[in-house]
Formats: sequence, structure tokens, C-alpha cells
Amino acid sequence: MSKKHGPWTIQNSEVKYKNPWIEVVENVVIRPDGCSGIFGVVKMKGGVSVLPIDEQGFVYLIEEFKFALGQDSIEAVTGGIDEDEDSLLAARRELKEEAGIEADDWVHLGWLNPFTSAIDSPAELFLARGLHFGVSDPDGTETIRMVKITLEEAVQMVMESKITHGQSCVLILKAARFLKK
Repeated sequence: MSKKHGPWTIQNSEVKYKNPWIEVVENVVIRPDGCSGIFGVVKMKGGVSVLPIDEQGFVYLIEEFKFALGQDSIEAVTGGIDEDEDSLLAARRELKEEAGIEADDWVHLGWLNPFTSAIDSPAELFLARGLHFGVSDPDGTETIRMVKITLEEAVQMVMESKITHGQSCVLILKAARFLKK
């Protein structure tokens, strides 16, 4: 059964791979130019990124080895939204798990679709203030080191491509703009 998808027509869809975090779908399509083809889409669990900032202007990032990259990456606290979980609750949970931080004040800084051509992976961005520090409890797959720097240093690291995680880059720049109102 065919269905319209914007200017495309999807004739058939087949899940080629699926695990709890990603799903790869191959679509048999009629392209906008009328030609037949296929189009693959990776659907990822929706997520959140959190930038905690203290009263002195220090932000708390994490450094963690990223399997897909084969190297360490400095990023904002980031994680998936569990099924039927509110995004703010996911942000609170991830901040506590990965950094051992809780926050009194939460600012929603918008949404991000990090790679719109073939990946469906929406993310929500949060700024956390009024911080309380405790003990982290990361997943067994995570070996995390906390990185405490000023917001200005984080912006500079984004500009120098020392921070390259897309959601973190956007979140850091949005937070810097928001806080300079």
C-alpha cells in the first residue's frame, strides 16, 4: 500500500535492523522526480542534552570514549528519553546518572534534529542552574570524566572544533546567547 510522504511516495518499508536504540528502515519509493528508488532511514531513540552551569559561570561537561568514533569526546550530558518519559525527567535523570548533579532551575533551549538527511533522532536541549553535587551512577558502558570550564572556554572549544558533538555545540552556543540577554 503506497502512502504520500511530502513529495515522495513510499511504496513499501522494511525494517532491516533494530535494537533498543536504533532502527534501520529501507523504503521503496517514488522520488519527487517520478523515478523509482530506495531510501534508507535510521531512526534513533529521542534524546536530551543538558548543560549545567554554576553561579560562577563554570559549566560541567563530560569526557567519554565514544565507540563509534574510536576516541574520547567532550560533550554536554546527553542521553536517551525512555519510552513514555517526559523530556525534562529524562534530562534530570541523565544529569544525575552521568554527572551526579541535580538542579533547581531548568531552561528549555529548544529542539535539534542533528542530521536530517537520513537520520531521525530528535533531541531537546536544556540549561540547568542552581546546581547540587552528589555521586554519579553511570551505565556500565560509560567511563566518564568530568570537565569543569567556563562557559566562555566551552564556546571557544566549540569554535576551535575541540568540542564536535553536534547537540553539545548547539547547546553551548544557545546557552551563551541566552545568558547574555
